[in-house]
Amino acid sequence: MVTENRKKVAILGATGHIAKNLIMGLSILKEYQMYLFARTREKLVTFLNVNNIADGISICDYEQFELADAYDVVINCIGIGNPQELVESPYSVFQITEKYDNLILNYLISSPTTIYINLSSGAAYGSDFTEPAIENKVLSLNINNLSVKDFYGISKLNMEAKHRSLNKHKIIDLRIFGFFSTYIDLNSKFLLTDVLGCIERNTILQTSAEDIIRDYIHPHDFLQLIILCMGKGVVNDAYDVYSLKPVSKFKMLEYFSAEHGLRFEILSEAICDSVTGSKNNYYSKNYKALNIGYKPQYTALQSVIDGYQQFRMRNKNEND
Repeated sequence: MVTENRKKVAILGATGHIAKNLIMGLSILKEYQMYLFARTREKLVTFLNVNNIADGISICDYEQFELADAYDVVINCIGIGNPQELVESPYSVFQITEKYDNLILNYLISSPTTIYINLSSGAAYGSDFTEPAIENKVLSLNINNLSVKDFYGISKLNMEAKHRSLNKHKIIDLRIFGFFSTYIDLNSKFLLTDVLGCIERNTILQTSAEDIIRDYIHPHDFLQLIILCMGKGVVNDAYDVYSLKPVSKFKMLEYFSAEHGLRFEILSEAICDSVTGSKNNYYSKNYKALNIGYKPQYTALQSVIDGYQQFRMRNKNEND
């Protein structure tokens, strides 16, 4: 159903974890006509029906994208959502990234007033996070010894470089370091999905003694940032996405242990938590998004707590 006088927003990768949160948030505001693109139409239809989302929604095929009248905004949520996919098919991260980014960039040629918001990643800084990202962080790559842990970040860096070269277009890259919500895919291999899996199965989580730092943006804060990026006066730029305060691994484990019965044991040997490299301080102190009015309201721990509470409630409703 198409509604007049609403901002036209195309969302690519509409069945993804982050995209689902954007669809929920934008649908509540009643100010946007959303054109949703997904490779699996059935999954998208199910999601919309379960959440009673119908007003201001058009479900589209990718073949229709370039044929449409001018969108006000295009949001690219397409990407590798599970690190295991990167291990099994490392070339796909380049192939998928290039295919859909070029589709959107070609569209911008005929629609230069359209705002393009791309969901990038903190991995664009590289795999060295002995210290958190800062504005003048220098990327270091061993070009003669590239491995799987480099590929994801290089694909994001390549996208951002292309976008900055098109400086006359309104293209914004949002570097996401962590996102957790009720729509997380439990089959994806992340620290928090491992935690949730152990709680659900009543098994013991094994982890290293290393206390890593992570950041998780709350869906409400992320929606605020997206809306700011859709406003007047936006320019071609990249912004790091951050919460009010990042959280340590053991602070999260203590919460899940005290509130939800998580059992964990600390192993003496080191464990690599990510196929994209060991990232002890995977968060940002580059607060440039303040310049466009972004002010996060939630800490990373609050984001995790709210997300898990909603996750449990949704699972309970689906099982009743």
